[in-house]
Amino acid sequence: MKYYEVEFTIEADEMLMESVRDVLSALAGEAGFETFEETEKGLNGYIQQSDYQDDIPQQIIDSLPFEQVAVSYQTTEAPDDDWNAQWEQEGFDPILIGNRCMIHDGRHLNGFSATDFEVSVEIDAHLAFGTGNHETTRMMVASLLDLPLAGKRVLDCGCGTGILGITALKRGAAEAVGYDIDEWSADNARHNAVINGVEGAFTSLLGDASILSTVEGTFDVVLANINRNILLNDLPAFSTKLAKDGILLLSGFYQEDIPLLEEKARTLQLQLIGTKEENNWACIAFQRAK
Repeated sequence: MKYYEVEFTIEADEMLMESVRDVLSALAGEAGFETFEETEKGLNGYIQQSDYQDDIPQQIIDSLPFEQVAVSYQTTEAPDDDWNAQWEQEGFDPILIGNRCMIHDGRHLNGFSATDFEVSVEIDAHLAFGTGNHETTRMMVASLLDLPLAGKRVLDCGCGTGILGITALKRGAAEAVGYDIDEWSADNARHNAVINGVEGAFTSLLGDASILSTVEGTFDVVLANINRNILLNDLPAFSTKLAKDGILLLSGFYQEDIPLLEEKARTLQLQLIGTKEENNWACIAFQRAK
C-alpha cells in the first residue's frame, strides 16, 4: 500500500503541546490516518493515498478546539519501507491499572505474570488506538473494573483495538459488540478478541454510529472513548441502544467539556452519576434518569 506522510507543525505553549498532539491524532484518526509519530515540532501522520484528499489536513486543523495555537502542515509521499512492521515489532511495556488489571503486548512483560492480576488483556496493536497508554483508555478500563458486568451485554463505540469490549468480557460480560469507522481497527479488534480467547462473544463491525440501526436489542453498558464533537453528535444514537437501567461511559475529552456533554445528555433523559479525571482528561458515567 502507498501512503502519504503529513507533517503537522504545532506552534503552542509547551504545556499545551501534548494535549494538541492528542486531539490532533484523534481527529486525524477519524479522518482515515492510520498511525502517528511524535516529532519535536509536532506530529507526523500516515494515511493511505487512496483515502487522502487535499482538504483533509486543513479540515482537521480547523476542528482543533484550541485558542492561541497555530498548526501548519506539509504532505509528502511516505517512503516504501515497512514502518508499520517496525512499529508493531517494538510493542509496548505493560500498563497496570491499579493492582487489578495488566494490559500487555504478550512479549514485553517486564517480569509480570498474567496470573498476578484479576484481569489480563493482551493487545496486538496494529496501529489502532487503545493500548491503555492514554489517560482516557486507562480511565475507561478502571471504570469497567468497578462495574458489575457478569452476564451483561456491552457496546463499544469507536472500539479501536477492542480493548474495552475485551476487558468487559474478561470481567464476565456475556457479549460485546464493537464498531469503528477504520477498517484496520475493526479487523484489529477482531484479532485481539481471538488472542484473548473471547472471539465467540465479541462482534466487530465496520462503520460509524449509523450502523447501530442494524444492531438488534439494547445494551446494559455502552462505552465510547471518542472526541467531544463526535460524542455530542452520536449521543442520541447511544441513548437508543442503552437499556433502561444501563450505564453509559464516555471519555476522550477534557474536564471543561463535561458541562456540554451533560447538557446534551440531559435532553436524552440521561443523568450524570460519576466522573474521573487524569491530567485534565475526563471520563464520565450516565444512567437513564428515573
